[in-house]
Formats: sequence, C-alpha cells, structure tokens
Amino acid sequence: MPKMKTKSSAKKRFKLTASGKFKAPQANKQHNMRKRSKRQIRNQRGTDVLPKVEARRIPAYMPYA
Repeated sequence: MPKMKTKSSAKKRFKLTASGKFKAPQANKQHNMRKRSKRQIRNQRGTDVLPKVEARRIPAYMPYA
C-alpha cells in the first residue's frame, strides 16, 4: 500500500507535543489589532494547545505526526 500524503497546510500550522496534544498559533490576530486591548494582544502571542474537540480531526491530515 502506498504512503499516505500529509496535508501541507496542516504541517505548516500544527505541531504535535510530546504528550500527544496539538499546538497551533493563536487565532484572531491578523488585523484590527488597534481596536483590541493591550492585554488581549499580549495574551494572543505565541501558540496555544488545541482543545480535544478540535484536535480530533488533525491526525487524519497528518498521518505520520
């Protein structure tokens, strides 16, 4: 059976942690940042661990992660 392909968009956006959870960049910070509070901007830096509900579909996109 041939190898399965990884979705290129998924490998750029998600990383698997050692404990098996998926990390992703924080959402909702592309534009209109001047309207947001400094606290919200600060809290949206870096990455975030995805909730189980959202993380369930990612292994299908990344079969060898």
